[in-house]
Amino acid sequence: MTDIAHGPAFALEDIPFSHYGSWFNLSPVTALHTRSRDLHLVSHKNGMHAVLRLLPVVPDTGNRAPAAWHPTPGLLTVAAAEGLVEFAYENAQALRVRGRNLSLAITPAEGKLTPFTGTYLYRDPVDGSYQFSSYETGRRYRITLLSGAVADTAGAEGLADADRRLTLRGEPGWEAVIEEMDSARAPYATTGGFETVTDRARAAFRSFNRDLAVPLADTAPAADLAAYVLWSATVRPEGFLKRPGILMSKHWMDKVWSWDHCFNALAVAPASPELAWDQFQLPFDHQDERGALPDSVTHSEVLYNFVKPPIHGWALHRMREALPQPLTSRQLTSAYEGLRNWTRFWLDARRVPGSALPHYHHGNDSGWDNATTFDSRRLVEAPDLASFLVLQLKELARMAGELDRAEEADEFTTLADTVLAALLDRLWDGDRFLARSPHTGTTTHSRSLLDLMPIVLGEHLPESIGAKLADRIHGHLTDHGLATEHPASPFYEADGYWRGPIWAPSTVLIEDGLRRAGHTDLADEVSARFRALCETSGFAENFDALTGAGLRDRAYTWTAAAYLLLAQADARRRTADRTPAEPVLG
Repeated sequence: MTDIAHGPAFALEDIPFSHYGSWFNLSPVTALHTRSRDLHLVSHKNGMHAVLRLLPVVPDTGNRAPAAWHPTPGLLTVAAAEGLVEFAYENAQALRVRGRNLSLAITPAEGKLTPFTGTYLYRDPVDGSYQFSSYETGRRYRITLLSGAVADTAGAEGLADADRRLTLRGEPGWEAVIEEMDSARAPYATTGGFETVTDRARAAFRSFNRDLAVPLADTAPAADLAAYVLWSATVRPEGFLKRPGILMSKHWMDKVWSWDHCFNALAVAPASPELAWDQFQLPFDHQDERGALPDSVTHSEVLYNFVKPPIHGWALHRMREALPQPLTSRQLTSAYEGLRNWTRFWLDARRVPGSALPHYHHGNDSGWDNATTFDSRRLVEAPDLASFLVLQLKELARMAGELDRAEEADEFTTLADTVLAALLDRLWDGDRFLARSPHTGTTTHSRSLLDLMPIVLGEHLPESIGAKLADRIHGHLTDHGLATEHPASPFYEADGYWRGPIWAPSTVLIEDGLRRAGHTDLADEVSARFRALCETSGFAENFDALTGAGLRDRAYTWTAAAYLLLAQADARRRTADRTPAEPVLG
């Protein structure tokens, strides 16, 4: 539901309240699958950490005030019978808060303070502010009193089990500001009244949303909320993130994984091309000496023990089509060189000598961590991997041609043909695609949707193979979308991660492949059912394939991105269908 004045409303239990660029949010979700009854300030520096508990209390009693949360972009209202407390981001690091007829008790999320854990409270004698110093985030949280505010403290400078508490109050109303900062900062100086701050925050979201979701208003009722999920999960450059990054979530999935980012880049490309470019490039900032991309990047951690599948050629091709302006010569060269080195990693480090087919070391490398494709063995030459690599090689050949690197273009074209021929010769048995051990050559098959992913090759597949894949894909299609394990499989699990639930990336990749292979009716049905699922169940990490219920992390950006991508494509088709044919002259 969208309020014309305030933007989309949402459930705070599902989607955190945050702001573009900020590394912290307000939410009752405090850890993996952990939901508190209380509102918390949660930071994503050095991991996900609930830092402060924010508790509305009845003045003069100290009693908790039963309150309801009413979040919209720009303003979170905590309303009780006695009064209310409101929160609005002044900027990415500062949260303005005001109360009327309610006080606000601020306490550490974890009560005990040790030499290495917990949160310390003190009053700064320099500017009179109150500060909570958090070991877990390595940051300080400064509270400065504004108009009408009075502070009552308990446990200031206390250690160990001291009851540390700061209560903000004032009659009839009061204001304060909470800032996340490093060691020190100049005393806080306001940039406007609370209403001004709220209006600016709303305007910032509307600006982001204007070209992204507003054009979809007639056909995609959840587009505004999808845009908010992306906007509010975007963080400013800090730590290992060298550029603005859209985290997968501001719940516990608070990283950028090296295939998730592609879907976010594609979704924002038409409306925010610079942000799209940054999303695509972000993992390439950490490409290693062999060309591998990291498994994931976040504020204080870069992981290399696994990788993710090479969908980047497919994604870059689609992103270039969606951008309002072509990549600059410098961007094209940078993208080409990063993609070339990433491809070389798969060709040089992940092919057995003499084999044309690359292999995964584990399901994690595929992004489908526990798919049944990997039940018999973890190291496999998988059909999806070869398919993605073919598309990546073809995109490299196109780009090399644009950059006047004719020899490299010829090389990549030849390699694409070689890998495609090996895929069809070694992994297609005439009826289905198989996974093959790089050690023994033994082949296996499963009822995982992953085994059907070669449909992503679209027009590059023999028509007969595309038809068989489409028929099998149809068997995975429930009322809500594509189940990642066939519902009739003995290994199907309703909440089994990649062993049954519906996921956004598999939906987008397969829908695109079906459409390019000519199976447009099935592609239309896949798109429509997934969009309806999001409109009913939100933007969860994945969904129960039989009931449509949202599962796991409930504010996942690539799910929101997938919804927008499919809605954008649907809107383009509707427009094309309404456009009269050009008259034939002569």
